[in-house]
Amino acid sequence: MAVMKVKFNQKKRVKLAQGLWLMNWLSVFAGIIVFSMGLFLKIELRKRSEVMDNSESHFVPNSLILVGVLVCVFNALAGKICYDSLDPAKFVKWKPLVKLYLLVCAFFNVFIFFVALICFLLRGSLESTLAQGLKSGMKFYRDTDTPGRCFMKKTIDLLQMEFKCCGNNGFRDWFEIQWISNRYLDFSSKEVKE
Repeated sequence: MAVMKVKFNQKKRVKLAQGLWLMNWLSVFAGIIVFSMGLFLKIELRKRSEVMDNSESHFVPNSLILVGVLVCVFNALAGKICYDSLDPAKFVKWKPLVKLYLLVCAFFNVFIFFVALICFLLRGSLESTLAQGLKSGMKFYRDTDTPGRCFMKKTIDLLQMEFKCCGNNGFRDWFEIQWISNRYLDFSSKEVKE
């Protein structure tokens, strides 16, 4: 059963194929941007892994990378189909696959929607993971001699300089912890409290 069956002559089919070809290649460009964003986010999370909580999630960048690659491959294939549709001889080999392609396209768009929704919903989890990791990292700021934590001071200092911030909620976060190393404190003095 056909709904609104339309007949195309050669000129209209060429215009349609050219428009779809351009849209597919713009989608490939969008896929490259999504892939790049996922890669950038993954690199940034790896750089800050010292101040991330143990439950750090790489689902968001991994899904952005996966969707970016799938969009590029899928739309490059669709661009090839549209380009071949310009030639009547090549169109004959793609004609039986057009309905299957439209079905796959519909499922693919639903898949992209759900991945985008999940990434948006996990944004809060990613922020809380970083906040919790930064809070626990601030507790180890003074432990420059402890193996495994010796670079925490440098990492937090670089984070504060890069993002122009002090702690999670402001400079008052530093009043809740002892951030000066014990080797610089004179415990025999009555002004120093543990």
